[in-house]
Amino acid sequence: MTAPARRPDHGTTVSTVLVVPGMHCAGCMAKVERGLSALPGVASARVNLTARQVQVEHEPQLGIPALIEALSLAGFASQPRGQELEAPPSAVKPLLAPLAVAAFACMNVMLLSVSIWSGANGTTRDLFHWISAAIGVPAIAYAGRPFFVSAWGAVRRWSTNMDVPISIGVILATGLSLWETVNHGEEAWFDGTLMLLLFLLAGRALDAAMRDRARAGVDALLRQAAPGAMVVTPGGGLDWLPASDLVPGMTMRVAAGERLAADGEILSGASRFDQSLLTGESAPVLAGTGDAVLAGTLNLESPVDVRVGAAGQGTTLAEIARLMDAAGQHRSAYVRIADRASRLYAPAVHTLAALTFAGWMIAGAGLHQSLVYGIAVLIITCPCALGLAVPVAQVVACGALMKRGIMVKDGSALERLATVDRALLDKTGTLTMGRPLPDPAVIEALPPEGAAVALGLASHSRHPLSRALVEVLAARGIVPAALEQVREEAGTGIAALWNGKAVALRRPEGAATMATLLDIAGAPAWLIPFADRMRPGSSDALARMRALGIEPALLSGDNAAAVAEAARATGLNGRGEASPADKQAAIARLQAEGHKVLMAGDGLNDGPALAAADASIAPGTASDVGRQAADVVFLGDGLDAIPRAVVAARRTMRVVRQNFALAIGYNLLAVPLAMGGLVTPLLAAAAMSASSLVVIANSLRLAGAAR
Repeated sequence: MTAPARRPDHGTTVSTVLVVPGMHCAGCMAKVERGLSALPGVASARVNLTARQVQVEHEPQLGIPALIEALSLAGFASQPRGQELEAPPSAVKPLLAPLAVAAFACMNVMLLSVSIWSGANGTTRDLFHWISAAIGVPAIAYAGRPFFVSAWGAVRRWSTNMDVPISIGVILATGLSLWETVNHGEEAWFDGTLMLLLFLLAGRALDAAMRDRARAGVDALLRQAAPGAMVVTPGGGLDWLPASDLVPGMTMRVAAGERLAADGEILSGASRFDQSLLTGESAPVLAGTGDAVLAGTLNLESPVDVRVGAAGQGTTLAEIARLMDAAGQHRSAYVRIADRASRLYAPAVHTLAALTFAGWMIAGAGLHQSLVYGIAVLIITCPCALGLAVPVAQVVACGALMKRGIMVKDGSALERLATVDRALLDKTGTLTMGRPLPDPAVIEALPPEGAAVALGLASHSRHPLSRALVEVLAARGIVPAALEQVREEAGTGIAALWNGKAVALRRPEGAATMATLLDIAGAPAWLIPFADRMRPGSSDALARMRALGIEPALLSGDNAAAVAEAARATGLNGRGEASPADKQAAIARLQAEGHKVLMAGDGLNDGPALAAADASIAPGTASDVGRQAADVVFLGDGLDAIPRAVVAARRTMRVVRQNFALAIGYNLLAVPLAMGGLVTPLLAAAAMSASSLVVIANSLRLAGAAR
């Protein structure tokens, strides 16, 4: 996918997005960015690790094949992303089978090892070693494949990564175990090798599972558009065309209840359109001849003919998708602490193992014993505890939050959420419930016959206010009146005959708020106002946010009057009628000032802002796009989910730092012992496993993090 862009420092450039499935850590990110940035003609390269893609700004004469070749030299296969925004393949699925094999084989070999540890010797010990080899060697070959493939890809390019020392340790330990088995040796280390792979794969699978949760936002966004439209042919007939075949100038006939497949202008007819997903406007918008309408909006009342103005990638909906995708590139700047250590891990471990082997050879220990000590260093320095430090803490904390109705989709969001000091809240559906309800005092005062007529009329309409009226009146046990000649007029209301009298629910003229007018011939008209309710506990939640050092403010696409009213009710500073680009710009300004921004929103119009913010949260009632773009989704009605999630995130990061201290402390103690020849490969694997279990136990303290 290539589009022209303008860069002040590099003149005219084009932007190309390449999918790089093989990226899985910060070391990969650095190699991809360095490999592309070194290419003449490349202005910048920015990796999105979650989506496993890289956006390259480069001169037009530099073709895509040259970019792909540069990535190939860096060890990464790539391909251009298609014009349609595609979901990347799952990162966790390829790890599940190796993880299962490693776990099954490890358990069985451990059972055999118990007998050897208990004193079995001679022929019995040899038999158990051979059985362990028969189970362990194929399992190690299969379960270790993710590391072997990655390591070989680095080695054949005269490079290294954190999988190289892991692979060397696994291969040497397996080979030495086979040698011991063939030569009737006392020890073989198939169990330790399998245990090593098991913990490594578990950490990587946990990390990949958290990443997989963060990837479907743009895909959900594009599903908001209709798959196609009925098009008026030159001869006056109708023909259904898929959205990809629509072109400007065509005329779409959009029935009531349908979504628009393209942007355009109404040629004939009038109706109300639900634009809440695009603009955040809670009330349906009346549009008639000459008015603009947008792809993804829902036609609520009457059929209209629309001249297509923009289709496919030219629609406002597609532009929002591009904004979300571009904002996703920004998120890649937040690299997990564990990944940052990977660049130093490989050379440090290689050096320590080589020094150990050389030192013992010089000391006269012999090739076999020196090799055993070198393998012990490779195994004991395995970054299992370091690799588990972050994902295990995140998984435990996410589980605790889930029990409280707060779903964290990407574990790395906890790292970002812990640092926020500003919060921007959308109004409709976020600060408020997003469900306008009639004034309970007015409903209580309605005479029984009036309530029955109102329910009868409202039950014939799909208008959001009518549906809310039906919900409230039906809950009070009102029986709808029997009506005749019911008719609904776009922009006016719904009318009928009741016992020979004209009755109607109409849009009141000049009403400053959402309201409907119940009109029964021969009786005074009843004005029924509607209002959106604040989420329960909003005041306490906002006060708690301030106590946590987070300053909240309102930023909404809703009309300015409604936002001003909500701002007065909550004591917040507020801005209304903000477009998706306006929201992104507001976030960028705060970030430029050094603030960490939390965005809370629910609509399609909030998608780019949710993606651009340092952390984001959406209610469970949000649109598909809002839920997919947000890092955190809360399922209850209360706004207290926001401070609760922040507190849990800060506790999680404290535990993560403790985990790193434990993992580093383990290495500071264990490495000198291994280099001194005091640790066998089996003890090294056991020590490595013990350090991992300590990290896991420390992380389990987060089970109460969401209290």
